[in-house]
Amino acid sequence: MDSSPLISPSLFPPSFFSYPSKSNFSMEFSRTDQTLLCLLFISPFLFAFADNYQSYNSLTAYEMLEKFDFPKGILPEGVQSYLLRSDGSFDVFLGDYCELKASGSYLLRYRRKISGKVEPRSLKKLEGVSVKILFLWFGISEVIRSGDELRFFVGPFSASFSISNFEFCPQCRDRFSSLDQLVQNS
Repeated sequence: MDSSPLISPSLFPPSFFSYPSKSNFSMEFSRTDQTLLCLLFISPFLFAFADNYQSYNSLTAYEMLEKFDFPKGILPEGVQSYLLRSDGSFDVFLGDYCELKASGSYLLRYRRKISGKVEPRSLKKLEGVSVKILFLWFGISEVIRSGDELRFFVGPFSASFSISNFEFCPQCRDRFSSLDQLVQNS
């Protein structure tokens, strides 16, 4: 094993490792200068964070849906808040679980949290909304707007409805039981 130093002193003279003395270099800043430097250093990180997590506090979830060319009535009344990220992924938070009848005889359930990805005329990767078909509940995975119709996808199947059915936000008719919530969450 060689015990020679990793850096040879002949390669780097002693002055290479010396630091300027206080008399040669002064770094004294006033409190205001320190605050400004701190803000200049931190602001790019704050803007990057804010860009990724926009809550659009000035717009409601219903108004935001309309910006993406969807009628507000695809969400029930009672949205508490929402989060829309710059990549289009979103979370909508309701005050409680919700069940309602929509477009005739379809029974819909909304969880407290609805997630997915929004683009103009397209809601994809939906979680938290299901429809009852016969005796079983199926998750609605996607909603596409085509002209004056909305097409709802449940697995490989779909059904289309006029957007006039979604002009107004429906009211939840029932809160479903804890047992139903347990089954719904599994």
